[in-house]
Amino acid sequence: MILGYTAAIAGVLGLLWLVIGVRKIGAVSRGTPIGPQQQNEALLLIDLQSIFWDHGPYSEPAKQSAKNAILREVDAAKAQGHPVIAVRQEWSIPSTKAVARLAMKGQALAGSAGTELARPFAGVADQVLIKRVQDAFETDALDALLAKLGVGKLRIAGLDLNYCVLKTALAARNRGYETVVVKDATLSSAPSDRAEKLMAECGVELA
Repeated sequence: MILGYTAAIAGVLGLLWLVIGVRKIGAVSRGTPIGPQQQNEALLLIDLQSIFWDHGPYSEPAKQSAKNAILREVDAAKAQGHPVIAVRQEWSIPSTKAVARLAMKGQALAGSAGTELARPFAGVADQVLIKRVQDAFETDALDALLAKLGVGKLRIAGLDLNYCVLKTALAARNRGYETVVVKDATLSSAPSDRAEKLMAECGVELA
């Protein structure tokens, strides 16, 4: 009897732990409002890493079109002297790692193969950061870098529009960044109408 209760309690606690992981993955951070001195622009590339680009649910024509648009954005940013910042996903929080193993085939676990930038984008970024959840602002690393660079305007490209691009764009608006998501330079594994509506409601421009 006692063993049965213990097992039941352990099961409930395990389920709650996974629920916490799911909520943490999809949460959007609030952050601190940016300062008036942050007037520069940067290009933010989200999750353009081998495991998602080469093995994700995206068609070759969609990838080719997005690649061309992304590289145009990179060229334009560099021509204008704007920094290009790539952010890579690595699941490293214990609860989110468990969710990734169960629901995401273990893709992009910290230290696993395929977390490097995909070949078309290798070497294009001036800075590369690692994020732990969908929102690239979840740690203070991106905030700190953008403040150092005086950046208050973001153009965002990458994948997936319904998840990491969406959550990062919303977190950017929470902080007061002027935020543009370049739709042609993104990929989405499902229709993105809801994500686009949420972004528009929060002041994100879709270009």
